[in-house]
Order: sequence, then C-alpha cells, then structure tokens
Amino acid sequence: MKADLKKVNKYTAFLKIPYIRIQRKEMIMSDTIHNVVIVGSGPAGLTAAIYASRASLNPVIITGRNQGGQLNTTPEIGNWPGAFQNPSGFELMDSMTKHAKNLNVEFISDEVVSSDLEGEIKTLELSSGRKVKARTVIIATGANARYLGLASEEQYKGKGVSACATCDGFFYRGKEVAVVGGGSAAFIEAIFLGNLARKVYLVHRRSEFRAEKIVIDRFNKLVDEGKAEYVLDAKVTEIKGDGSVVTGVELDIQGEKRTLDLQGVFVAIGHNPATAAFAGLKRDEVGYIETGFERETQTSIPGVFAAGDCADPVYRQAITSAGQGCKAALDAQHFLGL
Repeated sequence: MKADLKKVNKYTAFLKIPYIRIQRKEMIMSDTIHNVVIVGSGPAGLTAAIYASRASLNPVIITGRNQGGQLNTTPEIGNWPGAFQNPSGFELMDSMTKHAKNLNVEFISDEVVSSDLEGEIKTLELSSGRKVKARTVIIATGANARYLGLASEEQYKGKGVSACATCDGFFYRGKEVAVVGGGSAAFIEAIFLGNLARKVYLVHRRSEFRAEKIVIDRFNKLVDEGKAEYVLDAKVTEIKGDGSVVTGVELDIQGEKRTLDLQGVFVAIGHNPATAAFAGLKRDEVGYIETGFERETQTSIPGVFAAGDCADPVYRQAITSAGQGCKAALDAQHFLGL
C-alpha cells in the first residue's frame, strides 16, 4: 500500500496537483476564521456585504438555496428610491450582486443547515458538510412562502399549486388561475398573471385588503376588462385535481360551497422566517429573530446580528431590509473594533 501511495503522490506531483496537498488546502480553508460571514443574499445580505467590504472586513456571503432571495420573484419594483424605471426584482438583485462582487466579496453557493454561535468563534455547518467559522455572523436569511396547510395542496405542489407567479406563471398562459391572499404580494401576483392567464380569481378570506391602493387600482382595471374577478369572504377548503394536475378549488363562502374550475392556484398569504438553522438565538413564537440587544441589529448572542425579513415581522420591504443590512454591517464592525 505504501508503494502504491507513493506512485499516486509521484504522479499527482508531476501534474502539479499533489493529492496530499489538496487535502491540506481544503482543511486550511475550513479552518479559516473570517471577520464577517453573512448568511443570505437578498437586499439585507448584499447591503451588509457592500458595507462590510468597504470597511475592509473581507466579508463572505453564504447565498442560501435561492441566490438573490425572494425578491428575485417580484416582477416589478416601483418603490425603490431612484429606480423609477420599475425594474424587476431579479434586475435589482443582479445589480446589487454585481456591486458586491466588484468589491471582491466572496460568495459561497450553499445553505446553512445548523450553527454553533456561542463563544468568540461562530461555526456554521453547510449542506455540503463544510464548516465555516467567523468572528461575527450577520443572519439575513429572509422568509419562506407560507402555504394553506391542506393535504390536497401538498399533493399538487408543482402540479398546479405554486407560491411564485413569476416562476411558474408562464405555464398558465391562456388558462384560468386563482391567487389566494389579500396583501400587496397577492395583488402583484394577480396583476402579473392577468397578463398571461385567460382569467384570474383573487380569493381572500375577508372583504378588506392590506394591500397598497396603487396595486388594488391596477387589479381593478383587470376586473373592468373582464380578465379578473374578486372572490371574497372565501376560505379554500380543498384543491381539486385529477391525480396529476389541478382542476379547481373548493371554497367555503360564508357557509356556502363554491367550486372554481381552473388549472392553477397561487398561494400568496405571507412568509415564515427562515431561521430554523439558528435555534440558539432568542426568537418569537413565529420564529422571527429578536434583536436590539446592546445594538439595534444585535441578537441575544454577542457577535451575531440579524437583518431583513428573518427579523422583521412588521415592515418587510426591500428598502427596510437593505437599511437593516447596512446597520448590521456597522454593528459588526463596531463589535470587532475595526
């Protein structure tokens, strides 16, 4: 065996990629202790990276499953200061990503599955098995789409049930669909689908909305054109299907049943904070990370900060997330004393 190993090492040395040296390099990379590691690549994470880089903290971003975050799925942003051309969420996040990369921010395309945040050195374990160590951590993991919790909904996920119109809307061109929800996100999804589908039903459990007036007015134009319809005071009780795809939804409207025949159901009833990997932190009953310990973005563990939708159950806007990302980077810099 020793002779064989020598042959392997001799051969790899000839190729200038020594087998043993590669292993050692990977080990050294794993043992590197970064000043700042940012978890999440949405507006909060990218803003934190930009500020941390400009402070010479050499930040690292762990992008998460969806680089750019949930904003990537927003078809149009009309309230980002200065971006009056109404860019898509993807365009805005792509620009912010390029900005961070231009500042030599290191990106790791992986997801944090568990963490040990106590002590001076924090350890983050990734889905690949790699462990990343840092003196400070900024958590900007955002939130995940919330679903209705129906067994039939689970059965038809990806077969007619979706939480992302911009991801899946193309498949429903010329068909009839429903959007479930009454907030701005639901109206934005419905408006986007109104330009693709034959008809869009907006299903809401109440008769009042929490959405911005501007998006309600835009949806009302679709209603006037016969491309959309409100279905109010309605609760979805079952997703109908033929075993392969969605064929409709069953509703309870103030005690009366109604079935809509359609091919797609888009759920837009909010999000749950993506904080399961950070169980050691103090969180509220929903899972939002609590902040404000000594510094505005500091969590219950010194050296760990949180920004964006994972720590904000109130505002949940791209611009407020970016602002919190800026604060988190400055708080991390203050903590490090650099």
